[in-house]
Amino acid sequence: MERLAKQEIRERIWKLMEEKGIASFPRPVKGRIPNFKGSVKASNNLTQTREYKEAKVVKSNPDAPQSPFRERALSDKKILLVPTPRLKGEFFLFSEKAWGNPREASKIVNFSRYGENVRLDDIPVIDLVVVGSVAVSPRGNRVGKGEGYSELEYAILREQGKVKETTPVATTVHSIQIVPDVPSEPFDVPVDIIATESSLIKTDGLEKPKGLILEYLTREKVNDTPYLMEYLRRTNRLHLIT
Repeated sequence: MERLAKQEIRERIWKLMEEKGIASFPRPVKGRIPNFKGSVKASNNLTQTREYKEAKVVKSNPDAPQSPFRERALSDKKILLVPTPRLKGEFFLFSEKAWGNPREASKIVNFSRYGENVRLDDIPVIDLVVVGSVAVSPRGNRVGKGEGYSELEYAILREQGKVKETTPVATTVHSIQIVPDVPSEPFDVPVDIIATESSLIKTDGLEKPKGLILEYLTREKVNDTPYLMEYLRRTNRLHLIT
């Protein structure tokens, strides 16, 4: 029931963003973390927070609406970690090389040019996590596009101590993407900060998963995600996936 309700929320938000003229390139936004008019303002609002200002290492999703945030983080000479899309590879780490051209480095097409592909062991401890959302509730529960990669990335980084229980998680969205309630499942990662084009919301600080929850992983999902498969193999848990 939770997954059905989440899909209904996604469909409603995608449709509403198109109808209201809020959706931005790439279009249509259906099936995506939707880009939106006002994403730069939302990013700027996030960078005004103490959590951002104190962070030296930030992780961001690779989607279009968070590109302004990635650019700003690199402009501010922060170390930036971005996963390869759909975890097909490992992670890109951006530092000095990207600081010289933050706008180009923030674009997904240039990740391999400006970022260093790093192994999990070489990732520094992360001070702030930024995720994309299709919709989010004022309490902090969010829904992505339904593929679960943000949750997988967070769980793996949490298991390895790269993300801690106290590490803040933020999202940038248009205010139209804020909905009264979002159903939650045990593997979902709630957010602590919601930055929109017009406001900042600090949430209830809901509990986050401590790592991978194997009973929610299918063999199909593992087979389709090379990095996840390799990680489970390295941690001697691949045989536990049915």
